[in-house]
Amino acid sequence: MNNLSSAERSTASASPLLSVKQLRVDLPVAKGTLHAVRGIDFHVEPGEMLCLVGESGCGKSMTSLALMGLLPRKAQVSAGCLNFDGIDLLTVPERERSNLRGARMAMIFQEPMTALNPAYTLGNQLCEALRRHQRVSRKAAHDRALYLLKRVGISAAEERMRQYPHQLSGGLRQRVMIAMALMCEPDLIIADEPTTALDVTIQAQILHLLRDLQQEFGTAVIFITHDLGVVARIADRVAVMYAGEVIETASAKALFQAPSHPYTQGLLRCIPTSGKTLPGSRLQAIPGVVPNLVEKVDGCAFCNRCDQAAELCRTTPPLQTVADGHLSRCHFAQQLAKPALISAQEEPL
Repeated sequence: MNNLSSAERSTASASPLLSVKQLRVDLPVAKGTLHAVRGIDFHVEPGEMLCLVGESGCGKSMTSLALMGLLPRKAQVSAGCLNFDGIDLLTVPERERSNLRGARMAMIFQEPMTALNPAYTLGNQLCEALRRHQRVSRKAAHDRALYLLKRVGISAAEERMRQYPHQLSGGLRQRVMIAMALMCEPDLIIADEPTTALDVTIQAQILHLLRDLQQEFGTAVIFITHDLGVVARIADRVAVMYAGEVIETASAKALFQAPSHPYTQGLLRCIPTSGKTLPGSRLQAIPGVVPNLVEKVDGCAFCNRCDQAAELCRTTPPLQTVADGHLSRCHFAQQLAKPALISAQEEPL
């Protein structure tokens, strides 16, 4: 086992656990090159819950795969800085990168049925995750797996250890994935929309569980989602992505109280809220479509969908400071920062 727990390692470090600057991911496609991630900046503090939010196709998952080193071989990755606790992820040898995955950086995938191996029991897979990275006995690995299965709320854990993934429901499989991610007490967990395939009741249970475990183990989490209702429940800080860029980042409280980018404001208006959205009423939507990222995007990527757009928006907006720790990629961020239509304390439907 590690000499220091995740919480102790977090306390010992004053600098960001993960620093990302000007990360770009380009993928060759039939019509040219897809610029999936276009120079994003963000950081994650030790023990922090950062939510990476945006609609489908904005580059969230590509960002997570780039961090884990799991992109296709044809993908081209570049960055000004891709630093994990003093380790340069761009230049680190593949063997060392492989040792980081699972041990200090773990990932919870969106669909656990495809992430778990159907040919092995859950016990085998959980124990392998620990023994691959740490010199522990089979019994110690078994005991650790059993403890974590119980900790994530799986009853009859000993029996479940002997079962195969297809014998569990979607919610139970996702709990197993969370337990597997925690086997080596990682410093950072990346959760890529882990509740999307689950029904609403199970979603709420998994979110509550993740938040509790994150606080208990002191693990930093990058939680990827398209749902701002989820963000309101669990986030410490939020980075909003659009068309391969981070267009706004702030603490969860600041983002919900005074969003300063038209896209973020549009996302908030789309959330149905209890007591404000009348039953049977038409839900709001952001008009227009995302720009084609195979082609060059000039100026503000949101310009063609924005009701605040002006001639200045045809030039590329800088990521400017709205308030302490609150950044927005909009020429009119200062003027647009205003109270939101939903607060972080309100419960979306």
